[in-house]
Amino acid sequence: MQCYTELTPPTAVTHSLSLPFLSASANNLVIAKTSLLQIFALKAVLTDTVPSTEASTGLHRSSANVPGSSTAPTGTLQRGDRAPTTKLVLLAQYELSGIVTSLARVKILNSKSGGEALLVSLRNAKVSLVEWDPECYSISKISIHLYEGEKVLRNPWEPAEDDNVSYLTVDPRSRCAALKFGARHLAIIPFHQQGDDLVMDDYDPDIDGEKVEAKVAHGKGGEEDKMAEKTPYGPSFVVSMLALDPTLLHPVHVAFLYEYREPTFGVLYSQMASSVGLLPERRDTLSYTVITLDLEQRALTALLSISNLPYDMFGVMPLQLPIGGSLLIGGNELIHVDQAGKTNGVAVNEFGKTSTLFSLADQSDLGFRLEGSLVEQLGHESNELLLVLGTGELAIIGFKIDGRSVSGMALRQVSAQDGGSLLLAGPSCASLVGRGRMFVGSEDSDSVVLGWSRRLDKLKRQRSGLGVDAAAEVATPDLSDVEEGIDDDDDDDDLYASAKIEEKPKQATTTADASTQSDEYRFRMHDTLENFGPIRSVTLGKPQIQVAGAPEGAADTGLELMTTSGRGRAGGLTSFRRQIEPRVVECHSIPNATRIWTVSVTRASDGLSSERQPEDLDNYIIASTESDDDLRSAAYKLTPSGLEELKDEDFEPDAGASIEVGTLNNGTRIVQVLATELRTFDADFGLAQIIPLAEEESMDGAAKIIHASFADPYVLLVRDDESIMILRADEGGELEELEQGPSLKRKGFRHGCLYDDSSDVFRLETEVDDEDDAGNVLMFLLTVGGGLQIFRLPSLGQFVYRAEGLSLLPPFLAPDFWRRSQAKEDLREVLVAELGDSSHKTPYLVLRSGSNDLILYQPYHSSVPGKSDATLHFLKIPNPQFTKTSLPSLYDDEVEDDRREPMRAINDLDGYSTIFLPGQAPTFILKSASSPPQLVNMREKPIQCLTRLNISQCERGFAYVDQRGSITFAQLPADCHYHTGWVTRKIPFGEDVHALDYHEPTATYVVGVSKQVPFKLPEDETHPEWTSETTAFLPQVEQGAVKLLDHGTWSIIDEYPLSAAEVVMSIKTMNLEISENTHKRLPLIVVGTAIIRGEDLPAQGRIYVFNIIPVVPEPDRPETGHRLKLIAKEEIKGAVTALSEIGTQGFLLAAQGQKCMVRGLKEDGTLLPVAFMDMQCYTSVVKELKGTGLCLMGDAVKGVWLVGYYEDPYQLRLFGKSPSHIEVLAADFLPDGKQLYLVVADANGNIHVLQFDPE
Repeated sequence: MQCYTELTPPTAVTHSLSLPFLSASANNLVIAKTSLLQIFALKAVLTDTVPSTEASTGLHRSSANVPGSSTAPTGTLQRGDRAPTTKLVLLAQYELSGIVTSLARVKILNSKSGGEALLVSLRNAKVSLVEWDPECYSISKISIHLYEGEKVLRNPWEPAEDDNVSYLTVDPRSRCAALKFGARHLAIIPFHQQGDDLVMDDYDPDIDGEKVEAKVAHGKGGEEDKMAEKTPYGPSFVVSMLALDPTLLHPVHVAFLYEYREPTFGVLYSQMASSVGLLPERRDTLSYTVITLDLEQRALTALLSISNLPYDMFGVMPLQLPIGGSLLIGGNELIHVDQAGKTNGVAVNEFGKTSTLFSLADQSDLGFRLEGSLVEQLGHESNELLLVLGTGELAIIGFKIDGRSVSGMALRQVSAQDGGSLLLAGPSCASLVGRGRMFVGSEDSDSVVLGWSRRLDKLKRQRSGLGVDAAAEVATPDLSDVEEGIDDDDDDDDLYASAKIEEKPKQATTTADASTQSDEYRFRMHDTLENFGPIRSVTLGKPQIQVAGAPEGAADTGLELMTTSGRGRAGGLTSFRRQIEPRVVECHSIPNATRIWTVSVTRASDGLSSERQPEDLDNYIIASTESDDDLRSAAYKLTPSGLEELKDEDFEPDAGASIEVGTLNNGTRIVQVLATELRTFDADFGLAQIIPLAEEESMDGAAKIIHASFADPYVLLVRDDESIMILRADEGGELEELEQGPSLKRKGFRHGCLYDDSSDVFRLETEVDDEDDAGNVLMFLLTVGGGLQIFRLPSLGQFVYRAEGLSLLPPFLAPDFWRRSQAKEDLREVLVAELGDSSHKTPYLVLRSGSNDLILYQPYHSSVPGKSDATLHFLKIPNPQFTKTSLPSLYDDEVEDDRREPMRAINDLDGYSTIFLPGQAPTFILKSASSPPQLVNMREKPIQCLTRLNISQCERGFAYVDQRGSITFAQLPADCHYHTGWVTRKIPFGEDVHALDYHEPTATYVVGVSKQVPFKLPEDETHPEWTSETTAFLPQVEQGAVKLLDHGTWSIIDEYPLSAAEVVMSIKTMNLEISENTHKRLPLIVVGTAIIRGEDLPAQGRIYVFNIIPVVPEPDRPETGHRLKLIAKEEIKGAVTALSEIGTQGFLLAAQGQKCMVRGLKEDGTLLPVAFMDMQCYTSVVKELKGTGLCLMGDAVKGVWLVGYYEDPYQLRLFGKSPSHIEVLAADFLPDGKQLYLVVADANGNIHVLQFDPE
């Protein structure tokens, strides 16, 4: 039962994969965000790069280290060089029923798209094989493989399935895939390939014999050969590692290797469990073995084995040529193993040499910690690797190669000036997405697309007659093959690639050692995917928001959801708001205004040519006003001082209310559409033409215009008698009506729009008499019966596309779609417009129903079997949001359709191409290149009309008419994003944020943070040997602090430091009693901390009670008028992990150690305990149902308890427990009438709903 909905989709990237998925020549990036699968294309665009100093320090990002600092508005950055930049473009996304644990690519026979297939492994040993279906423009499931249940034999003492991580590894030649699941099980899935045993790099006819016709390798004849024709895979089987070698008791990691004739994988394992406490007794406990797999015999054979490896190794990375072999990754060292078993290792810190007897080269001066790090090859033919540390810092791993053998390796760190500090936190995955491009995903910070260029000191370039001196620094072209349609030039690959291995013995050594210049690689950031996780704490705030047009000081109190996000340097807060709060620039009054339009005109030097202003600024505002039955229009000139009404020109206000206003002929003609006529003006509002739609004597009964649409040089008019009229402007700007065909003369059209398909997205062709007359403008018509017809102008004889089943709202709309159904949607409006940002935008078909709901369709082309051409289809985009109640005065069912304010397409609204829906719940449809379209409401409501506005004092903004008839000039708020459907803004701290709460009286947030500091052994008389500690590679411990954040400026205004190793665990604002005599109460801040001194000492804790008091602010900083004042501080035996207010007397409930205790604040600053209850392991949450005395206590291991609190006498009494063990991470009450439910979230992402029923 789906009893909840996600407020935001997952944003933390856990896995990524680059592969040709949509077609054989495509370059796609597939990423997994826990349970969300997203498919991206990569697009190269030219952008202005920021200076390298800003890039290396991260000042250009919203996640800078200083709270309150923000990204500069678009276009205000200092211009650098124009360079190709790779952007991610979202193609599709899918919600999965499970948590993704691995992604892998595999080549299959006869895929629908011609590209490769995708293997997705989920928890509980489940694997899905999917491919891309071009006909449906969606993924298609091929098979599901499940390896749990009674068929897999397990030892009874093995860990449970949930305690083991399952992951995939695939043979590089796609002959099979292996799923490691359980403690030591492998599931092998063979894949059919043509000539597996014949098509190989080292095929030699003298040794292997004559090459026969390729056949399915896994088929044994008979049934399996028939299966090969139906499925791309063969029967899978499960093997136990203990059946291969009884010493494989504790496998650490498994990965398939390159350069082997048969599928071969490397296994890192230990025969006995590793332990840091037993290092003096058993130090080098790990072993590495290479195992070959015979798919026909289902047998495994060990090829080589290396023992006595360091205990802290955790990963196997297979390497392609020219390096080859595999790289073993440990916490303190890296070890390379080639095919012959030869090893080369390097220690990256002091413990790398002292914690093992394995032979390692010494680079301990680097001081790297490799836990949580990731290694990826810098190109498929590169002999260098990129190392991303757990802190986000970058390093290069170079190999010394003699012929085909690796004789050494060395590391060098990338400096901050060269982009070595671009990443703010550790990676979770990495994938090469093209030459010089890599996607680095993260669960702790934003995921990024990194690009790099390389300095080659001895390279001479000769191309197109341009010579480059050998001594000059030549940067590798920062181009990428990721853009679809761009092919790599083999000559360019040879010219700009790293130096290759030569056949001559004297030139056969390629060295990439520490002597290489540290600035050899320069990294820069191309694109980011915003991440709001991990969320450790959530609170609701009530910011004071100034409403446009309201008196000074009158503010509207809205709600915002504030969460913690990120780790380390990426730590900070994220604000979530449901509605856009525009930044108001100016307000003007036009009495009784209902509609407005802005006009940007160009004054032509002659009748044929014109030049538009470079800034493309708007010049005029046209407004329609309505007072009783008096309908008028007014024209105003936009000036720096405000609005100046035009009175002396040919514009006639008494002509009636304007239906639509637009420009034609590159902005030289202004067209005003009235109910019964059209008027055109020149750039100075001189009347040029009047086009009546009927004769004067029949004007009273003539059809009236209810809607108009512009696409230079055409105008579409829709009239109330369900007829349409199309006019075209000639070179002189004169409008002439186009002759309609029989299908258009029959009427029956409810709505329509024009779209300039300059990019030929729809690919709809029509036959025209003159090829020069063929244009790009498409006309979309919505019929009364709910059908869609498309014409390519100027041809009006026959439609080029028709879909009569549009009103059925199918998930895939095709021309031949139809089904019998009474459930047809009452469609009232159609609009085709581009949605996106400055990086990428694409047209969408947007429909509006009679109930004011919005339906979005995306066009795509599907190949029809047996035909070479493609057919236009439309894919329905999921829209989980419903449009709210409409403006009654404009949208009542009794109001005629001609009074409905239509949707408006707005181009370049702060970089967005968007669609706006007016009404009581004004809504923007916003989309970025890497996100689906989202519906975001505006706080100002209702809004009768909105139009784009671009003037010097309000660049790329908008103007709107509210219910008071006033016109407001505004812009979108700075530093906000909308790709989740919320208005989000990040407030960076540059350190871990553990807890926060909102203090309503002062409108401030109290935040608990921590940072990593070196730990040195203290002086202790019982341990005199501690004073002789000489290591420079010190461990790191957390040191916390409590900070006060001002909401208005997002700046830190006060800070209270904590002791070393003391971390904030919980922060709550409570209304506590501060006097036993007067019983006075104050809203105070209660902070619970934990002092973590290591696993050999018990944890301690403290409870702090703060009051926020007013003080004299600092000069020029009025926000610093509040400070934290410490009222009470209590030492606690045990960590204070959770806090809550309790009872009616102003007491607090604290989870401390293995107890929950009720305490009262005394006047002397102490916290007096009055009642307690023994808990079991670790209390993760305590909550009180206010006014009832019922308390909820959640244990991180045992489950949830329901407890009653009594005040006379003081006691806590247990009422009930959860029937089973639940790893409680969060819990809360859910009362429903007289029924009481508890909602609990566990560590596996499950939600439990429990009911308390004492009867």
